[in-house]
Amino acid sequence: MTHQHHSPAPGAPAAGGELSLAQKASLTSGGGDFVTQAAGDVPAVSMSDGPHGLRLPKEQGDGGQVDLHSAAPATCFPPAVALGSSWDPQLAGRVAAAIAAEARAHGVHVVLGPGINIKRSPLCGRNFEYFSEDPLVTAEVGGAMVRGLQEAGVGAALKHYAANNQETDRMRVSADIDERPLREIYLRAFERIVRRDRPWSVMSAYNAVNGVPLSENHRLLTDILRSEWGFDGVVMSDWGAVRDRVPALRAGLDLQMPGTGGRTDAEVVTAVESGELDAGALDRSVARLALFARRATAADGAGEVSYEAHHELARTAAERCVVLLKNDGELLPLAPDSGIVAVIGEMARAPRFQGAGSSQVTPTRLDVPLDCLNAAADGASVTFAAGYALPGADAGDQAGGEEADAAAAEDLVEEAERLAADSDTVLLFLGLPAQDESEGFDRDHIDLPEAQVRLLERVVAVNPRVAVVLSNGGVVSTAPWHDRVPALVEGWLLGQGGGAALAGVLFGSVNPSGRLAETIPLRLEDSPSHLSFPGEEGHVRYGEGVFVGYRGYDRRRTEVAFPFGHGLSYTTFAYSALTVLPGADGARLDLRVRVANTGQRAGREVVQIYSRGPAGGQVARPVRELRGFASVELAPGEEVEVRVSVDRADLAHYSEREAKWRVEGGVHHFEAAASSRDIRLTVPVTLDGDPSRILLTGRHTLAEWLEHPVGGPLLAEAFARGRTDESAGAMADPVMRRFLAGIPLDVIADFPQSSVGPEDVITLSAKVAAEAAGGEPPADDDE
Repeated sequence: MTHQHHSPAPGAPAAGGELSLAQKASLTSGGGDFVTQAAGDVPAVSMSDGPHGLRLPKEQGDGGQVDLHSAAPATCFPPAVALGSSWDPQLAGRVAAAIAAEARAHGVHVVLGPGINIKRSPLCGRNFEYFSEDPLVTAEVGGAMVRGLQEAGVGAALKHYAANNQETDRMRVSADIDERPLREIYLRAFERIVRRDRPWSVMSAYNAVNGVPLSENHRLLTDILRSEWGFDGVVMSDWGAVRDRVPALRAGLDLQMPGTGGRTDAEVVTAVESGELDAGALDRSVARLALFARRATAADGAGEVSYEAHHELARTAAERCVVLLKNDGELLPLAPDSGIVAVIGEMARAPRFQGAGSSQVTPTRLDVPLDCLNAAADGASVTFAAGYALPGADAGDQAGGEEADAAAAEDLVEEAERLAADSDTVLLFLGLPAQDESEGFDRDHIDLPEAQVRLLERVVAVNPRVAVVLSNGGVVSTAPWHDRVPALVEGWLLGQGGGAALAGVLFGSVNPSGRLAETIPLRLEDSPSHLSFPGEEGHVRYGEGVFVGYRGYDRRRTEVAFPFGHGLSYTTFAYSALTVLPGADGARLDLRVRVANTGQRAGREVVQIYSRGPAGGQVARPVRELRGFASVELAPGEEVEVRVSVDRADLAHYSEREAKWRVEGGVHHFEAAASSRDIRLTVPVTLDGDPSRILLTGRHTLAEWLEHPVGGPLLAEAFARGRTDESAGAMADPVMRRFLAGIPLDVIADFPQSSVGPEDVITLSAKVAAEAAGGEPPADDDE
């Protein structure tokens, strides 16, 4: 697939006519809540929240102000927490194209999404808007949404750039991150999507990174985003994120949202007139905004939208997002003649299907799980008991005090208990109430409500045939009770078609194929970020480094409830014949593995490819990292070859010392897997490493010299040439070699018994520099 993009020519005028300074300044801030300013022949651009469907607030009065509480209906597709579990970029692209069609029908030019921030902690209140704890899954599913929107003529606003991984103090907190995890984890998906999918806009986040607010962060907005990655679109602020308009423009922020009624426009004009702001910086932003406005409005004109077809797509997408976590004794799927099926849990009747905050959609219709289960039951008798009340409709809102509240709650449990005891199977719907997770605040824990856990215990005591169905936007702990139930379904938040999707999975018309895009821990305390989330006094230290999610759980050998990539099926799959071949261009590796459906039902398998770096590498590495994935749908007995291509560059780590990406030479192991802890096949591959660009000096250690591809042989030769019996004995002694390994070479050279002297160190350093001079400029690492 070819993705076209166009950049303005250097010095090109922003518009067909000459714009005044005031008009230029006005273009760089909003004309209202969700619309940009028009000036000259630069048209206004209309925007809408919409990571999983349009939030279409009704305008009220003049100036583009909107009423956020009376949104017009739009299709509510599965939020990112669910769509990430589909591991299906093509599906994400179809969803995005449908959202784009609805956007055009409503005159919306740009959809504010997708959100591709990494799930650093399970406590983040906005995790339901994000895809994964892994940058690759995030980039593949999120990138497909960017392409789906823009190929349909509607702009994407990739957000929230960058390191926006919590809601606590979100508008001020500084995410303090070392360069390596920043590059490998938190910028990686942004980089991949910007380079490959060319989003028309990027939204800068509220937070600061290493003390510098994103809206004023020249290094992230200009040096990295534009100069390194080649971004040619518009950088807009998150709503209310700009602290000081003039340094923001200087840093590379093109558009402040929402508008400020001209107040900050006047500040820009004054800054240009006084020389505080270079007029060229404003002109560059205006040129980008003009191109953005023309791109976004080029496809004006609505086509036909079939909301019925979009609802069916929402249902299809939801079916692919459901994750079957556990199915002991093949309790699921339920047979058509399952006898009496007790549906217990208020969430079966009043489902949660999306999160709260700016992404909230008014659905065109809603499939209710209880209704859909009744419709799907062909011969089975479906009964219902609420079991618990949801906040806002519980006993706490009624007169009578705490005793009456407790009595009402107990009545609900007893009713459910009686129903369960008289039934053949129980479908128990549990999950997080809406007020437990939202944009704007983080969670305090990952537990289900106590009342729901007590209900589960009472139900299981009278009927062991229980399948729990979860509805939640953030991970919940299942460890206190999952061993007591034979079947467990992770339903996430599934959008408006989720009720039918769950009924299809539970009664077997749908074979579940979702896979976890994040780890479910046994305890919150096991999370790698636990001791440094959400920070204090305006700073949050990303102390776990690159060991985020499964990278951290696996490296610490921490037991988990369900691992990253896990998901069961109603059939089984076998893997064989894993091979790894170099690509024709030498820049990639082509992996092939045969997959067979060894069960009795058609099903879809998600083949995951991980790699393990060389043993004893130069930096701490995760045990394994996801490098690619592909899915395949197979009939019973069918076998196919699955191919996954891995770019050699993706095997690199970011060297802070060299300020570049480096592939370490040695034996890399490639694994075909069904999850990060279900490795089916492994193949070792020896790769040449990237040359070091470090200029070695006497301040580098003996180990650093010996590991250097140029300096190592030179130093070994010098040792051999000048060695004495005493120095030879020291180098031959393994304990002494370890002792010396961490000592700078110029210190060793000063030892009387050393076989190299200070003048040798100078000569050797000069030779290393001369060798490096023929390539790109080496890193100056003279400490």
